[in-house]
Amino acid sequence: MAGRRDRTQQLRGSRIAIAILIGIIIGCVCAVLFPNGFFNSSSSLTVNERVQVGSSSCESPARIKMLKSDFASLSEKNAELKKQIRELTEKLRLAEQGSDNARKQIKAGPFGTVKSLRTNPTILPDESVNPRLAKILEDIAVDKEVIVALANSNVKAMLEVQIASVKRLGITNYLVVALDDYIENFCKSNDVAYYKRDPDKDVDTVGKTGGNHAVSGLKFRVLREFLQLGYGVLLSDVDIVFLQNPFRHLYRDSDVESMSDGHSNMTAYGFNDVFDEPAMGWARYAHTMRIWVFNSGFFYLRPTVPSIELLDRVADRLSKAKLWDQAVFNEELFYPSHPDYIGLHASKRVMDMYEFMNSKVLFKTVRKDQELKKKVKPVIVHVNYHPDKLNRMQAVVEFYVNGKQDALDSFPDGSE
Repeated sequence: MAGRRDRTQQLRGSRIAIAILIGIIIGCVCAVLFPNGFFNSSSSLTVNERVQVGSSSCESPARIKMLKSDFASLSEKNAELKKQIRELTEKLRLAEQGSDNARKQIKAGPFGTVKSLRTNPTILPDESVNPRLAKILEDIAVDKEVIVALANSNVKAMLEVQIASVKRLGITNYLVVALDDYIENFCKSNDVAYYKRDPDKDVDTVGKTGGNHAVSGLKFRVLREFLQLGYGVLLSDVDIVFLQNPFRHLYRDSDVESMSDGHSNMTAYGFNDVFDEPAMGWARYAHTMRIWVFNSGFFYLRPTVPSIELLDRVADRLSKAKLWDQAVFNEELFYPSHPDYIGLHASKRVMDMYEFMNSKVLFKTVRKDQELKKKVKPVIVHVNYHPDKLNRMQAVVEFYVNGKQDALDSFPDGSE
């Protein structure tokens, strides 16, 4: 009797489980077929619309335009959700490890579970450093982040193209550091947020008369105050066209996040390069790690101590010798500690080379590959490899914004 009763209870339990499973399946099917509920009239209207669309042999231009608009809107929302997921993941990891524990001795977890902190803590903002700049940033920054571009009258034409691309995207946290009176007046007349530094003989001399490379070197001195005030800074040279909002494509998991001068997966992200010296016989092969340099004309800095130390190191070396700022920038980022030298302890990330695209990638690869030409939509294009910058910037706008398919075709691969 006891065995029969057990079997009866087991049978009854199985039936209940099956009934629950069937209920769940039916619920899922209904959720898919009737997302707005059984009694929502808009739901049946949506279904009818879908039937009508499906039965039509071709879409009307207005319908196609609407679908494209919906696709663009969903793409933006998807990018924003990805950003939120990355941020929440990082916050969760920081919370689990604890900022205090990072400075204390802690026990290592089981194999495969140990993850080190990649992000240094942000500094405590100090508005006393520059109250005037603090007020400007408070007004224009979004989520304590800002795009900064340095400009003098020598680059006014390229600056106009960049500003037009920023306004087209509705980016409001964009600030021009005006290095002379001409750019200050230009920004005023075009309703562009700007910042004019207090008089500084060393900065003003270069800022008002210097060319591209000289002005580029100034940024390492100028950006320091932005970080001290607690703002994340996306530095942009003026030979850059914005095609999407870059803040939706940052990871923010490193002190320095920079675009690359690389033009392939290997050169942009690094590779094991084997050096061969036959005279060494058995030991002729030596493995070396190589990566093409970070571009010092477009990078994002979190307001951390290593980021500020990077700016200080580069600015100090540039003030003492006539050096190329990009070379110094990379040397300070990548040289490890060794005898008589303490390396910079800054975490680094390379940006996606197709999203944050240099002009070598665009003109030597993308424009010649029909699949890439159709599918790749850069976040920015940096005309860093070519001297005819303005013409190529305008061509980028024609191709990616205005849809002129042959806009890029007339340019040579290089500068010949």
